[in-house]
Amino acid sequence: QVQLVESGGGLVQTGGSLRLSCAASGSIFSFNVMGWYRQAPGKQRELVAKITSGGSTNYADSVKGRFTISRDNPKNTVYLQMNSLKPEDTAVYYCNLVTGPFGYWGQGTQVTVSS
Repeated sequence: QVQLVESGGGLVQTGGSLRLSCAASGSIFSFNVMGWYRQAPGKQRELVAKITSGGSTNYADSVKGRFTISRDNPKNTVYLQMNSLKPEDTAVYYCNLVTGPFGYWGQGTQVTVSS
């Protein structure tokens, strides 16, 4: 099985920055995709950003230019650098890994942006 462990959530002011980390362990194929999703109260879970093992990235329009996703392949770790945070970024952020035919989720970490 695969386990994802997240860290880095917290409370920040509008315009502030936060860096999330997610370390994966278990049976992970060389070709895989890691990413971050978020879910605000009363809303569906949505893609924030994802990155393949080859380094190709994809971002939600709402975070382009503010967030940066990166990864350390030897450590199977993905990061999300969040800058210029807005109150609408407030949500639980979930790490995701797709390897082979299966997808896996982390436990989630709360990000709260205040005015």
